[in-house]
Amino acid sequence: MAAFAAKEGRQPRILLVKLGQDGHDRGIKIIASAFADCGFDVDLAPLFLTPEEAAKQAIENDVHFVGVSSLAAGHKTLVPALINTLQGQNATEIQVICGGILPPQDHEFLIKAGVKLIFTPGSKILEVVSKTLKLLEN
Repeated sequence: MAAFAAKEGRQPRILLVKLGQDGHDRGIKIIASAFADCGFDVDLAPLFLTPEEAAKQAIENDVHFVGVSSLAAGHKTLVPALINTLQGQNATEIQVICGGILPPQDHEFLIKAGVKLIFTPGSKILEVVSKTLKLLEN
């Protein structure tokens, strides 16, 4: 974290979002605290965003990542829409990661859509943060 901040002149920044009608926010609040505790600048978006609203907020806040938390099974529609919107706004440097209730049979679909990392319940929080930070090294 310190090496990144020294090199870039700022902390890594992540926007955490719940897309669509998914209002279950306990997990995303835990993840937000963990990322902040580890040194990330964290933006926690309001609930019920559209992919377009999330992309706009990500671009305006100059984030490195958008972390999508999903519990309500909209991930196969909403996450690709977010990625397409970011691409359409020439914001391909913003990487998308996902966490939550994401069935294993959907992981390959999400990766092919452009998701960089997928985390499911039981993921160790320090591994989530560490693997996310490693994406900035590539």
